[in-house]
Amino acid sequence: MTSHIREQAKLITAQLLSGAGIASGYAVGGLLAEEITGQTSMAGFAQMSVILGAGLIAYPLAVLAGRSGRRKALTLGFGIGTLGAMVVLIGVALQFLPLFMLGMMMCGSSTASGLQARYAAVDLADPAAAGRAMSLVVWATTVGSVLGPSFTAPGAHLGETLGMNGLAGPYLISMVAFALATLSASTLTKSVAAGTDHPTSTAEAAGPPPMKLGEALRFALARPVPLFAMITIIAGQMMMTNVMVMTPVHMDHQEFSLGAIGIVVSIHIAGMYALSPVFGWMADRWGSGVVIAGGAGIFVLTIALGVIDAVAPESSMVLLSTALSLLGIGWSMFLIGGSSLLTASVPAHAKVPLQGASDSAMNLGGALMAAMAGAVLGAGGFLWINLMATFVLLIAVGFSIRAIPIMSWPGRRTAGLAEAADQPAAATRQDGAGK
Repeated sequence: MTSHIREQAKLITAQLLSGAGIASGYAVGGLLAEEITGQTSMAGFAQMSVILGAGLIAYPLAVLAGRSGRRKALTLGFGIGTLGAMVVLIGVALQFLPLFMLGMMMCGSSTASGLQARYAAVDLADPAAAGRAMSLVVWATTVGSVLGPSFTAPGAHLGETLGMNGLAGPYLISMVAFALATLSASTLTKSVAAGTDHPTSTAEAAGPPPMKLGEALRFALARPVPLFAMITIIAGQMMMTNVMVMTPVHMDHQEFSLGAIGIVVSIHIAGMYALSPVFGWMADRWGSGVVIAGGAGIFVLTIALGVIDAVAPESSMVLLSTALSLLGIGWSMFLIGGSSLLTASVPAHAKVPLQGASDSAMNLGGALMAAMAGAVLGAGGFLWINLMATFVLLIAVGFSIRAIPIMSWPGRRTAGLAEAADQPAAATRQDGAGK
């Protein structure tokens, strides 16, 4: 087994465990917040705290990765998530909302680390296979994430057996899973520097130093394709978060069982990750634009199904399961397509700061949607939740207008990346197609 394969296996193991930990508590976080406060509008703030925590820690972890390697960054990130699950349990036991929210924010560190792992996989891969390398690590989350919600009911029973609030029980599973992910990440080597395609090459070593955050953001804002790539990642997360965090609450109000809620969450998470290798292959073969365009179409269908369920006299388990599965697929296509496009459209010294910035922004955007979602659900029901997602999708489409003409598409080759880096408004060869 080559060193790259071993490192990839470690990333996959950490991602699988992290996915299980995140998903284990995902279905009950909003219910716990609602129970502690007695207010439906607070349900969205639980998941908002997780996403906000991920947004706040993503860029510092990226900076640490750039300075000290992926191993330290990922180990620290998963370790903070482990402590976060413990703090959640204490907060629930004390029925103290601020402590509960703090623990949820700390759990977000595991989310940020899982997102950074996809770029660690790219650091190890041949540039022509970057999409596939990234998607394999994303796909690894499938097993853990699908199994995680199935632990919701057993976790609740375990919590009750231990004399705890039953809804807090799944966070015991989260704590163990995050701890094991921390252990796996700590075994990574530092042979590959963050953000480099060929870390051992003389040319890479002699390249310019990494950009500061402000400089990197100005670089992206001046170039339509990197900017569109970042907007795609952010918009996908916002739409997914907006609908997903309120679906368990919506189902609870419709008197679905906790087991049924867990099944829908599992189906959704399967959609998020199961087909990611296909989307990675598509990005390498036909270009990131094709993947993003497909994701946009999937989001349109998802929103349409959500609206149908919202206006129906009674919610349908089949309809919600289908809509949530497609929601996950659309998110996956936006994440992989956008991340591949971002990685290929900027030079090495801009990659790590822009990767960290986009991950921070996607989670902060998701936190904003989660914070608003509870009040929106209370005011306009599930219909308004889907209308919010529509608004975000339209914004992403608006940013695509300048980028589409200068992106690579099947059957059309464009200029090289080196030229694109020097031409802010005319950057052409912006993704991996035709390499």
